[in-house]
Amino acid sequence: MSTPLIGVLALQGDVREHLIALAAADAVARPVRRPEELAEVDGLVIPGGESTTISKLAELFGLMEPLRERIAAGMPVYGTCAGLIMLADKILDPRSGQETLGGIDMIVRRNAFGRQNESFEAAVEVAGVEGGPVEGVFIRAPWVESVGARAEVVAEHDGHIVAVRQGNALATSFHPELTGDHRVHALFVDMVRAAG
Repeated sequence: MSTPLIGVLALQGDVREHLIALAAADAVARPVRRPEELAEVDGLVIPGGESTTISKLAELFGLMEPLRERIAAGMPVYGTCAGLIMLADKILDPRSGQETLGGIDMIVRRNAFGRQNESFEAAVEVAGVEGGPVEGVFIRAPWVESVGARAEVVAEHDGHIVAVRQGNALATSFHPELTGDHRVHALFVDMVRAAG
């Protein structure tokens, strides 16, 4: 698979920025809003936004079960910020009715780094990404409280886990799509190629 087709879950959040980053990392990228669009892609990005809203909209659009099935079957998936929360097997402080897709054996805490006005940027060393640290944009960011045996911690910041990989699933607390540095997306595109 030379040029994978990667979807960006386009229910809410910073969809356009991910489409641009994936294209820069040599993938064909398209928005995904319906189960039939999900069925066509080789991998999927779940963007930042509001995890409760994404969860409710995925249910409304008939995507929750198809997403769970594809992720369980090994479709490569990458979640940023709210997307990390969506890929967690457990949320410490879920909103009422909030569901996750699962896929990574981790427990996450929503808004762990603080509210919107406490957002920040920091250099983050990410295992598997060459060329020095990436600039992490943390906006109402979660962190990972703990991981199970199958999950691998690939980045930490200030003593907290901020990136995790498990098989074909990758998740970051931060937003690499907002920086113009496409190396994390390139890592994910390579994961999709390898899975293909």
